[in-house]
Amino acid sequence: MFEGTVRSNLDPLGEYTDNQIWEALNCCQLGDEVRKKELKLDSPVIENGENWSVGQRQLVCLGRKTLRQQFLETTVITIAHRITSVLDSDMVLLLDDGVAVERDTPTKLLEDRSSLFSKLVSEYTMRSMQT
Repeated sequence: MFEGTVRSNLDPLGEYTDNQIWEALNCCQLGDEVRKKELKLDSPVIENGENWSVGQRQLVCLGRKTLRQQFLETTVITIAHRITSVLDSDMVLLLDDGVAVERDTPTKLLEDRSSLFSKLVSEYTMRSMQT
């Protein structure tokens, strides 16, 4: 990321509409985070994106690419620390100690109370309510 705004980092040449930029942000799971900021698309980005987390910086780069080319027939692998960031995914592959232990849609995994994914989401929800 470079110094400027969210908008200028996603669309440095000013080629896209706000709606297209928001669509790209939503597509890469960053739309809600940018909406929380007071200046939204005009929120500042300092040099090297130091005022954004590493994960957010990566998502901005993904958003930049998404603006140029939609990933209709592409697989995007998300490695998440916040379990809720994968709830909108088409498919979840859960690894435990480097071994694939579950693979299905988030909905199906959540419906199965014995699922490790379901247990992780429940634990995350309980911890979030305590803070």
